[in-house]
Amino acid sequence: MKYPITYILAILAMAAFFSGTVLAADFEGRTKCSSCHKSQAKSWNDTAHAKAMESLKPGTRKEAKIKAKLDPDKDYTQDKDCVGCHVDGWGKKGGYTVEAPKKPLAAVGCESCHGPGKSYRGDHRKGGQAFESKGTTMQRKVLADKGQDFHFEEACSACHLNYEGSPWKGAKAPYTPFTPEVDAKYTFDFDKMVKDVKAMHEHYKLDGTFVGEPKFKFHDEFQANAKEKVADKKDKKGKD
Repeated sequence: MKYPITYILAILAMAAFFSGTVLAADFEGRTKCSSCHKSQAKSWNDTAHAKAMESLKPGTRKEAKIKAKLDPDKDYTQDKDCVGCHVDGWGKKGGYTVEAPKKPLAAVGCESCHGPGKSYRGDHRKGGQAFESKGTTMQRKVLADKGQDFHFEEACSACHLNYEGSPWKGAKAPYTPFTPEVDAKYTFDFDKMVKDVKAMHEHYKLDGTFVGEPKFKFHDEFQANAKEKVADKKDKKGKD
């Protein structure tokens, strides 16, 4: 080989590229997020997104399924044309699969909106620890560069606006049968729905660990009206 060093460097560069992008897209499941964000997780448990897989089971949401011309007695939890919009990470590395279903990925959880946790969770945790011990803040760009999604409108549109004739340009088969033509309640307005705590979760006061851009467009509004976090038993013991 005439230029062995050049070729070796090229191979190493390709390996670094794939390990830093494609391989980084690992979904861990909401258990990891919930260990710190307890208040948000508890609130999320009462939302429609938390029950997303339940709605695919036989006998559930019968009226809605009949209206959408679906069989209300069919088990859609095994239907690959349906499952993708009811779980975390469908079709992505580490995401939910029908063949090897993982309970922490079943339902529309944290990573469906905020991105695959394995890529940025370590930095997120370190940022929290540094703020707690020294009051040091972390730029959100550090997390965004690792894959945390601070906007997630496209993630929502990928399911809620994925029907034929949709105003969303990314629509493609398999399409959702729950369209505005079936029922007006399926008309999706991101700016309105992202504020619906029955669909998302309650918002709680954040400590101020992360600063700078990118910042979710309703971040300041949510924080202005956010609830105080509910201390868990371990936290309460530490304060007594």
